[in-house]
Amino acid sequence: MDVERRDIEIFLVLAGELHFGRTAELLRVSQARVSQTIRTLERRIGARLFDRTSRRVALTAIGQRLRDEVAPAHRQIQEAFERARAAGRERNTVLRLGFAAPAVADLIADRLETVRAQGFHVQVKEAAFDDPLRSLRDGDVDALVTLLPEPGVVVHTEPLVLAVAAKHPFARKESVSLEDLTRDTVLRAVWPPQLPWTTPAGRPIELGRAPGTIQELFLAVEAGEGISPLAEHATRYFARPNLAFVPFSDAPPVEWSLVWREETAAVRALSSTR
Repeated sequence: MDVERRDIEIFLVLAGELHFGRTAELLRVSQARVSQTIRTLERRIGARLFDRTSRRVALTAIGQRLRDEVAPAHRQIQEAFERARAAGRERNTVLRLGFAAPAVADLIADRLETVRAQGFHVQVKEAAFDDPLRSLRDGDVDALVTLLPEPGVVVHTEPLVLAVAAKHPFARKESVSLEDLTRDTVLRAVWPPQLPWTTPAGRPIELGRAPGTIQELFLAVEAGEGISPLAEHATRYFARPNLAFVPFSDAPPVEWSLVWREETAAVRALSSTR
């Protein structure tokens, strides 16, 4: 037997109030609606649920048993819906934001403060260096700021620099060009952002191993294993005595993009903030 949720609510409230007028007032429906609903339920069940006289309303034995069996299940359904609504509210007001480079959180601090001022709570998380998108795929973050060639909203741009060992010949240059990338092994290349790994002139770039962390990358560069194009903020956040950062003379700016799996209210707030 199909029973509407509203019909169940009307029955349970009437079973508690034992008054058609108060039931109608509490549920903000007409008294006629309450009477019609009870008559329909009794017709479908094939038995009276309430004894009604001009002076009183009382549950029948069948009505009492129905109330006792339905009320706990109805309460569980209501609590389940409330938990779902609470989760939905939290999901739309909390933003778990991953960063492929944690320092970028500082670089877009004004943008994050603007989002927080709108009532959203931003939780900053560090994404894995070797696979930044993993945290997004696994659902550990709601959105990610990354350099990877993913469609998204650009939230920060900065110049490209080349990390080299302090004793490397490039360390004595005022600037390097993208064509210089063919003159050594390139580690963890930020540029070019996608295949093929070639310079603007079409010359192939030799890629070296992929270090698992940023510190491993720097150690490899310092040891002379290769060179590494990086975003310019590395010169301020990762200054090291055995490392040099050389600006590019012809590289396009590095673009940090915000990407996400599902557009929540918090994601929309961050992506639209300037």
